[in-house]
Amino acid sequence: MRYIITHKTKYEYDSSVAACKNIVFLTPRMTMSQACNSNQLWVTPVPESALNRLDYFGNSVCAFAINESHRELEVIAKSEVLLQNKVAPAEAGEAWEAIAEQIRLDHSQQGIAVYQHAFNSPFVPIDTELADYARASFLPNRPIIESVTELNTRIFKDVTYDPKATTVSTPVMEVFENRRGVCQDLAHMMIGCLRSIGLAARYVSGYLRTYPPKNKPRLVGADASHAWVSVYCGGHGWIDLDPTNDSFPNMDHVTLGWGRDFGDVCPVSGMFVGGGDHRLSVSVDVAPHEV
Repeated sequence: MRYIITHKTKYEYDSSVAACKNIVFLTPRMTMSQACNSNQLWVTPVPESALNRLDYFGNSVCAFAINESHRELEVIAKSEVLLQNKVAPAEAGEAWEAIAEQIRLDHSQQGIAVYQHAFNSPFVPIDTELADYARASFLPNRPIIESVTELNTRIFKDVTYDPKATTVSTPVMEVFENRRGVCQDLAHMMIGCLRSIGLAARYVSGYLRTYPPKNKPRLVGADASHAWVSVYCGGHGWIDLDPTNDSFPNMDHVTLGWGRDFGDVCPVSGMFVGGGDHRLSVSVDVAPHEV
């Protein structure tokens, strides 16, 4: 499946912004099942300086600075992405306790790269309540893929999707207590559950292709930025799960990047001087094209 993805972000300020610095993660990542064939970025006003690089986790990031007065900032990214169908694991995998022990003891470079995702991070705490919630699915000696699949389904059923319930800074334990939130919150909660029992899990930022109601046209710009979870499953490697939709991400999910939590891969972030109050609008279009 080939997609043309357009991501538009616009800030409108009540008064002039004297200068701003921004970091954007808007280049889809290359993976075993995903290729980014092209990527373009347009920023208005035109930045005085810009730097493209790979971050610590191997994600493509662009940092730019604007030092001229402006009342609007627009960032448009356009990418062509080719997805291949992921093959679902044929087996349920090793016992989850064995994998937790394995990642704790593996001091190789690859092992450390996995184990670093087993600790708390700025947006995701390790907590005994999260561990207790997880253990209802992670029974003794249960295969890991069976366990994570059930946890994914339980979070989907237990947490109501509610865009008005949280903000980007709402703590995970508040989401856990109130059982309401958005994809970022469900991903953080699931990651917290997994890390709290010694497993390694990372936050995945990307896009979700949406489908119009039956007999209705597809609305341009109506797709969504999305977030899901990737958990290390031993010999099966990293397996993605989407607790917001109770699914295994495949041909409708496009990966931008991954990190410890939302703070590592926020699509657009930065700081500005002046501006007063501001309004933010975001439009995402994931348009399928025949290969």
